[in-house]
Amino acid sequence: MADDSNRSPDSLAAYLALTQVPGIGAARLRLLLAAFETPQAALTAPHRAIAALAGFSKAAATAIRAQSPAAGARILADVERFGARVLLPGDAAFPALLREIPEAPVVLYAWGDVALLGRPAAAMVGSRDHTEYGATAARLLAAGVARAAVVVSGMARGIDAIVHSAALDAGGASVGVLGNGFGVIYPAANRALYDRMVAHGCLVTEHPPGERPHAGAFPRRNRLISGLALAVVVVEARVTSGALITVDSGLAQGRTVLAVPGPITSLTSEGCNKLIQQGAKPALCAGDILEELGLGGLTPARCAGVEPGPPPDLSPLQLSLWNQLAERRHIDALAINAQAAPPQVLTALTELELRGLVRQEPGMQFTRVQ
Repeated sequence: MADDSNRSPDSLAAYLALTQVPGIGAARLRLLLAAFETPQAALTAPHRAIAALAGFSKAAATAIRAQSPAAGARILADVERFGARVLLPGDAAFPALLREIPEAPVVLYAWGDVALLGRPAAAMVGSRDHTEYGATAARLLAAGVARAAVVVSGMARGIDAIVHSAALDAGGASVGVLGNGFGVIYPAANRALYDRMVAHGCLVTEHPPGERPHAGAFPRRNRLISGLALAVVVVEARVTSGALITVDSGLAQGRTVLAVPGPITSLTSEGCNKLIQQGAKPALCAGDILEELGLGGLTPARCAGVEPGPPPDLSPLQLSLWNQLAERRHIDALAINAQAAPPQVLTALTELELRGLVRQEPGMQFTRVQ
């Protein structure tokens, strides 16, 4: 398939239609294009000619002949409506690392800053049901990594959402890999994060717009999370956590694996501690991760544990509140010091809480999430 500089819309639509035929992966698609030269010719080739190809059954040939270029044209129209892009393996913007992995994707849909897909990146994953320790470690490491590299994760709730948000809050970059198509928000609680990622990061998926997630989509998504990165970091995970599927993918792809150590009494750290026991590098600070990306010299204090500063996009009122909340304060005291009405302060605090920057404690007390 020609690169994006000289392919026609009709050819791209036919290619996308082929990608939607069940059972047509990278190897079969290459064979089809080698045999018939163009996607359009592959869709209209005689049934017996398709069935005669190695690895193609009569049922596969029937499925290909039943497919229409119109299906690809609809996908292309939906992608353009979102302002997203279609990336094929021959395109200059297609991530070079993904061309080399087992079961390489035949198409990627990208929405946001596509240039991020070519930068050095670390995959950061972990449990959906994390502890406060896990959340704190995730924020600290993601913020540090994002100052020099890209943070990649899976847009799930829990550690995934935390590392994406922390990377953006630090003024850095993040790539989110979806198990669904654009136009579907999963989980629904991440709607605001989706908007931030499109505006300041990048979302990628193998699934066409409108496709809903299903159980088999997430293990396949995980191979892309690790495939886009040079290192895989597990922040907090049980031994049964789905995050360890990303580790398995990373090992099969030759990626370095790091894990954040945790208390030996914590079930949510058991998976990480076992990884370290089996030879994974402990991730004690962002410098440990950047070192594996060849960027160790770009972190000013290798393992100083410096607390991240405030996100650059806070409003003046939000910044005032964030600065006050180095220690726990009552909402009335916050309002007086910020010289703002309590309803305005409560709205700003709610916005900060939704971003995981502050938390409410009993008695209308608030504190910064460390």
